[in-house]
Amino acid sequence: MGLFNLDRMLNPKTVAVVGGSERPNSVGAAVMKNLVEGGFPGVVYPINPRRSTVWGLKAYPSLKEAPKPIDMAVVATPINTVPKIIQECGATNVAGVVILSAGGREIGQEGRRLEEEIACEAAAAKVRIIGPNCLGFICPGAKLNASFAAQMPKAGRVAFISQSGALCTAILDLSLQEGIGFSHFVSVGSMLDVDFADLIDYLGNEFRVSSILLYVESISNLRKFMSAARAVSRIKPIVVLKSGKSPAGARAAASHTGAMAGEDALYDAAFRRAGVLRVRTIGELFDCAELLAKQPRPEGPRLAIITNAGGPGVMAADALAEYGLAPAPLGEKTLAALDAVLPPCWSRNNPVDILGDASPERYSTAL
Repeated sequence: MGLFNLDRMLNPKTVAVVGGSERPNSVGAAVMKNLVEGGFPGVVYPINPRRSTVWGLKAYPSLKEAPKPIDMAVVATPINTVPKIIQECGATNVAGVVILSAGGREIGQEGRRLEEEIACEAAAAKVRIIGPNCLGFICPGAKLNASFAAQMPKAGRVAFISQSGALCTAILDLSLQEGIGFSHFVSVGSMLDVDFADLIDYLGNEFRVSSILLYVESISNLRKFMSAARAVSRIKPIVVLKSGKSPAGARAAASHTGAMAGEDALYDAAFRRAGVLRVRTIGELFDCAELLAKQPRPEGPRLAIITNAGGPGVMAADALAEYGLAPAPLGEKTLAALDAVLPPCWSRNNPVDILGDASPERYSTAL
């Protein structure tokens, strides 16, 4: 369904929480708390037939009895209740549903049957779905936390999309520690409908987004992904951490999301062709998140290395060579400027060796 209804879903004015609750440690309570205490400026309708109010807001027995229109619904009830909820969403013109519930294809045949039923109901009702088995999504700039994550990240210009809710929370913890801001924080779960390609297309057209990070276990429609990524990577960096490289990892991914991970070499080739940068570790993904959040995109490959010892400078140049690059040659004006502020024995080359007795002030001046 591409971009259909995604803007209403990700920029809602009205949100319903099906299963909204005040019960301690429940998902429904966590979502309500995040929406209310996060300062969402829109309207929130708790849907709970057993309560008249939830978090100080009037509750409604069902979506059909809540005021209209409703842009997006978050479902925090068991997955076997979801098909009926999707029917109600269609009848009330809800644009999209975030299904937090687990118990789909990842548990086997019965879960697959339930997901097929949900998908059929959603297609008939023209309702978009994020999930199931996901954390939800967060748009910090809009003060919208439609998830059960414990905290709201800072607003920024990096979008993060993940198949793993746990990795979302890990990135979230790091972002708060390091002051990294995000525009969108999306846990896609089993991707019954909205997938990486849909979100890349959407975020590519979103002016608040300057770069996109992905955590991928599997891609169900590689052709669709390639089309979206090739178009968007020309204007915005896309960085991906793809797990499931080994046979054991692929089996683990299948049990986690219910989809086979596929041949790793195929993904390598696809990412290269699409202009997507693949990183190999969570640490590298964290580094990219911080770099893209805090630094402008480089205009070209020219890099200068500043060091206070020859050995580390050589190691840095070697590391750069592994990517097919070399330290940029220094122009005459740059050499003259450095000559004026550095000791006579500095390297007069790049790497710029400012010698072992360099003070913080010498580093700052050379930089």
